[in-house]
Amino acid sequence: MLTNNSINPTDKRMIHIIFALAAAVILLATVQNKMPTGIIGAIGVMAVVGYILNVIGDKTPILNQFFGGGAIAIIFGSSYLFHSDFMPQQIAGSITTFMKSGGFLSFFIASLVTGSILGMDREILKKAALKYIPVIFGGVIFAFLFAGLVGFMVGDGFFDSIMLIALPIMGGGMGAGAVPLVEIMSGNTTMTAAELMSKMVPALAIGNAMAIVIAGLLNKLGTIYPSLTGNGQLIRGSQQPSVEETNEKPSVDTLGIGALLAITMFFVGTMLTEVISMHTYALMILFVAFVKVMGVIPRELEKSAHAWYKFVVDNLTPALLVGIGVAYTDLNQIIASLSVEYFLMVFATVVGAVVGAALVGRLMGFYAIEAALTAGLCMANMGGTGDVAVLAASRRMELMPFAQISSRIGGAFMLILATVILTLLK
Repeated sequence: MLTNNSINPTDKRMIHIIFALAAAVILLATVQNKMPTGIIGAIGVMAVVGYILNVIGDKTPILNQFFGGGAIAIIFGSSYLFHSDFMPQQIAGSITTFMKSGGFLSFFIASLVTGSILGMDREILKKAALKYIPVIFGGVIFAFLFAGLVGFMVGDGFFDSIMLIALPIMGGGMGAGAVPLVEIMSGNTTMTAAELMSKMVPALAIGNAMAIVIAGLLNKLGTIYPSLTGNGQLIRGSQQPSVEETNEKPSVDTLGIGALLAITMFFVGTMLTEVISMHTYALMILFVAFVKVMGVIPRELEKSAHAWYKFVVDNLTPALLVGIGVAYTDLNQIIASLSVEYFLMVFATVVGAVVGAALVGRLMGFYAIEAALTAGLCMANMGGTGDVAVLAASRRMELMPFAQISSRIGGAFMLILATVILTLLK
């Protein structure tokens, strides 16, 4: 939030001082149990705690390289702080209410889905549907198969291993993957939201670390077997497309329009549930993708939605992750779930994603290593930050457009798939 290069050093120091004073006031009121009630109290505490833990996580060696950095520090750190005697229990209750019945989670997801899809280049989206998405499917199928088989062999069950380990790993990270998955599954299974989150969160962290390490190994493999790699070129004999980005600073009006579009798309998803038996998030994703491909929304409005998405992700993600840590994460259940068998199922999922994407990618005319990186590992990592880490480890940052397709469209497909599976099992 405070990394704008246009801010001079004096103003930047003043911003840090003001933030430190604000944080001190909010934290002092919090520990003394004098926090205001409602949204103002919850969002204030969540923003301050989230920012502090995010900085700690992003600057901690090993954690910031392999385990998701700030995101993991916020989730586990806030869960510990608010479920121990360090913070008053009333505050944890206020945050939980804000996250669940207050609708903050739905607001965040609607902003993320609408802006990320509308912000993509239409031609990339069309090409993805024709050639790239089948490669993602290949990685998903093999990831599910490998995880299911290992789960069956270690006694966790074929289906449970897929739904609780492989599906969240391949689901596009935390905010766009595990969180909406928990929302979808908690009302359709015997497990509570806290139990589901406690089972899924370790898989995301461990899977993200494995994806980054394997990306480095794939880069090394490409130097040994040059025929397997295009050295950053995914599609043989074609030029890479790029995701549309702009350096223009959005106006207040632009952000307001983007927010309204995101809210409207959530309303559409809610209305569609009356006629189609699917989760609101899944229907919203399908509708947003449809209007994007059809070119129904003017480009300026699409840019507004994307600008709002970036604003929400840049400024509200730490606060959201605090809410996830407090409302959905039980550290005792997480510790109880960790075992050798658990690690084996996570490893099988990531390896399956690599093998499946490489094989199907080869059949579709892609280089095997680039296909494994983008359609495999960028599905198995923790979303946008995981994409950067995976591509940096493999020295192929030019593949970011396809990595974003995996995180956005591939992750959205996992939500739709989860909805379909649970609907069929009813």
